[in-house]
Amino acid sequence: MAVGFCGSQQVMICPPVKRPLVMGIVNVTPDSFSDGGRHAGPEAGLAHGLRLLAEGADILDIGGESTRPGADPVSEEQELARVIPVIATLRSRTAAPISIDTMKPAVARAAMAAGATIWNDVNALRAPGALDAAAKLGCEVVLMHMLGEPMTMQQAPHYDDVVGEVEAFLLDRARAAVEAGVERSRIWLDPGIGFGKTPDHNLALLAALPRFTGLGFRILLGASRKRFIAALDPLGADPDRRLGGSLAAALAGAAAGVTAVRVHDVRDTVQGLAIDAAIRSAARAGAGPGIQSLFR
Repeated sequence: MAVGFCGSQQVMICPPVKRPLVMGIVNVTPDSFSDGGRHAGPEAGLAHGLRLLAEGADILDIGGESTRPGADPVSEEQELARVIPVIATLRSRTAAPISIDTMKPAVARAAMAAGATIWNDVNALRAPGALDAAAKLGCEVVLMHMLGEPMTMQQAPHYDDVVGEVEAFLLDRARAAVEAGVERSRIWLDPGIGFGKTPDHNLALLAALPRFTGLGFRILLGASRKRFIAALDPLGADPDRRLGGSLAAALAGAAAGVTAVRVHDVRDTVQGLAIDAAIRSAARAGAGPGIQSLFR
């Protein structure tokens, strides 16, 4: 915080509030819960990724295997065929960070060779060889909490203390990653909204986001279009009608200090977070930093 003068009066000048980074979702799958099939295929995936960048995405997250509740796994060969052409072509068109959303070490290795720099693993590097692969790749890694696996995770999930158990799991996986040789500064944590949780579990985790941001790691929040929104609003049965709930979760993340939000609706999220940051800056400093500066 700096000291400045307004006329003859000394005032404190607060730095502008920063908004979280926005990670745009590029699902090159036929069966994702929200946009399955819309962007499948290299050309459609590329076009969608470029569109999200134009809308203000800071990071692109490329996924070739659906992790929606009840999803069937896909083969390594099929996943590679879906994601590698998209990653390679996007890398030739942008310098923006690219994340690979995969549980498979071989897919992560191929993605890094094609130009990705972040491994977003909903399985938190629990697959055989995953910890060693992450250490050798030297990439950033996102460790997410998931109870069970996508096929079964929503079958009566139970916790005695969802916040404490998710926190303990993430810290344990971070410790395992560091012991395997992953640099601590490269580790992100994700509480896994919607992955083996009831609506009440998800709300408890969202309410506890300040606890997670206080752990000393970067935090990724992925609540976009998740099913718990429809549990609170019956008119949100269609994932395309969950924008309001998605924005509310993103704003809760911003207030808690998350590093990034993973979203489908990039333009609306960038706008919402920018205005939120401008309002909070104005509240702190008595004058906004200029809304335009917050969109990038």
